[in-house]
Amino acid sequence: MVTGEFPYIHGFSPEEQSRLVRQARMFETTLFNRIDYSEATRLLEIGSGVGAQTEILLRRFPNLHVTGVDLSAAQLAAAEQNLATTAWCSARYTLQQADATDLPFADRSFDAAYLCWVLEHMPSPARVLSELRRVLSPGAVIYVTEVLNASFFLDPYSPNLLRYWMAFNDLQYDSGGDPFIGAKLGNLLLAGGYRDVQTEVKSFHLDNRQPGKRKQMIEFWEELLLSAADQLVATGKVDTATVEGMRHELQAVRNDPNAVFFFAFVQARALVY
Repeated sequence: MVTGEFPYIHGFSPEEQSRLVRQARMFETTLFNRIDYSEATRLLEIGSGVGAQTEILLRRFPNLHVTGVDLSAAQLAAAEQNLATTAWCSARYTLQQADATDLPFADRSFDAAYLCWVLEHMPSPARVLSELRRVLSPGAVIYVTEVLNASFFLDPYSPNLLRYWMAFNDLQYDSGGDPFIGAKLGNLLLAGGYRDVQTEVKSFHLDNRQPGKRKQMIEFWEELLLSAADQLVATGKVDTATVEGMRHELQAVRNDPNAVFFFAFVQARALVY
């Protein structure tokens, strides 16, 4: 995920970098079941981070060469380490440190683009999409996947977790991001000059039908939430009692035989003419 000159809510620790790889694998089936880059050869990935999504793109679409850009040198170094050890990625990717609002590429350099969990962290998503369109050739396809954090639901009722979740979203918003940007993708792409804009709401609805996957998701969600705990406490948005209360509630939910987890996000597809 892109960051560097503005705050990134999850940080850049080795634990966070590892979480991003596991996140990509957990979400892969849901994220990629409608994505089609079979006609593309030169893809630009904005916010390539640790290369977790890059590896999936190269594995699923053998004709692609992926150029990944990110503001963070730490993330790019981790991406190089991750991709260099993967056989099918060899000689099929380029990584570059760059500002997504001022890309170092000529007009019409790419015939596809991919953004995932990126615009939520950017102060100027409209500028990013406008600059991206400049470097895409006519007929290029773009897929953008983004969060809609207002959709999060967990049962049994967990008041500390909900207080923490709202503070989490407040911190992201105050840092220049947008934790609800998924719902706005249609408008952003239209305003950016893209055509044939389509959006799809995707979701995880986990209950007694998939108890193993439900437990795995709740454990992952706790890790995601705790990645921002130090920042939330340091900025006074939550206190340590709320953090500990959230952890106890998540443990109780994880062990509840009738727990429910729900989260929705939005994936958009558009073309350049």
